Amino acid sequence: MAGYLTTHVLDTARGCPAEGLKIELFSIDGDTRTHLKTLRTNDDGRTDEQILPATEFKTGIYELVFHAGDYLDTSGVPAESPRFLDVIPLRFGMSEASHYHVPLLLSPFSYSTYRGS
Repeated sequence: MAGYLTTHVLDTARGCPAEGLKIELFSIDGDTRTHLKTLRTNDDGRTDEQILPATEFKTGIYELVFHAGDYLDTSGVPAESPRFLDVIPLRFGMSEASHYHVPLLLSPFSYSTYRGS
């Protein structure tokens, strides 16, 4: 089985997918952080393509950066300065060639994540 990476972002405060949220993917090698790609979520809170498809998959350490503050600004959440949650980095390891699904459950004052299926 080939490995690949996906995500799903849900706005738990509004009870809907987080549409239009910018996500960046980085690979981590020691102190080196390399930008691999930037995507946005669609109307279902997912990206239109796999974040890291099987053709590009390698085991290792990665970081997804969710630009929550920009999303919250455009979704009608009253602005604060500074916003409590702005940029959310999630660093994780992928140790085998399988499907890694890293969802984000987001509200203006909290978030959670897990390894999904």
